[in-house]
Amino acid sequence: MAIRVMLVDDQVLLRTGFRMVLAAQPDMEVVAEAGDGAEAIENLRSTAVDVVLMDVRMPRLDGVEATRRICDGPDAPKVLILTTFDLDEYAFSGLKAGASGFMLKDVPPGELLAAIRSVHSGDAVVAPSTTRRLLDRFSPLLPSSGDEPQHKGIGKLTEREREVMLLVAQGMSNGEIAARLVLSEATVKTHVGRILTKLNLRDRVQVVVLAYETGLVRAGGGGAG
Repeated sequence: MAIRVMLVDDQVLLRTGFRMVLAAQPDMEVVAEAGDGAEAIENLRSTAVDVVLMDVRMPRLDGVEATRRICDGPDAPKVLILTTFDLDEYAFSGLKAGASGFMLKDVPPGELLAAIRSVHSGDAVVAPSTTRRLLDRFSPLLPSSGDEPQHKGIGKLTEREREVMLLVAQGMSNGEIAARLVLSEATVKTHVGRILTKLNLRDRVQVVVLAYETGLVRAGGGGAG
C-alpha cells in the first residue's frame, strides 16, 4: 500500500515541486495539500494520511501549532517539519510538539524520499546530525535542571538503557550506537523500544528533546557528567 502524504506549505510552487517528486514514486501518493495549518487539520478530518510534510511559517495557523494539534489526536500521522534554514528557531518547537523530525526545504529529492519512508516505518530521527546541531544551539534556552534528572521515568532505566539514551540524544543512529557499544543493531533497537516505553515517549526525537531538557545532555552533545 502506498504511503499517503499530505503537503502543507503556503507556497504553491514548493508544493508542486514536492508533489512531482513524490508522484514519481510507486510507493507514495499525495492525497492532500494545504496552504496553512488550519487547512491541514481540516483535511485530516476527511482524508487518511500517513505522513505530513509540514512547513513552519504559514498564515492563520503555523506549522508548530498545527503539528501539536495533529500529534495530540488519535491515530495521528507522522509529521516531518520542513524548514528554510538549518537552524530555524521554530524547528525545535516543532519537535517538542510531536514532529518525527525535520528536513531542509532544499533537501535532495533522494533524501526527502528516504526520510518519508523512514518516518513511515517508525524510525523517527531523520537527520540526527542536523537535529543535534539545532538542539545544541537552543538547549541553553531550555529550563535548567539540577544535577539529577527531573523526569521520573529516567530512574527506571537500566544502566545500559541510560547509556543508549545518551547516544541517541547525541544524534547517533542505531548502527553507530551498535558499533560504539559493541552490540547488534537489533539489540540497540530493543533498548530504544524499552526506553520509549519506560519514558512514555512517542519516538526517538522525543528522547533527544527530553535528554536536553533534563540536562542529561548539554550543549555540545556531551553527557552531563
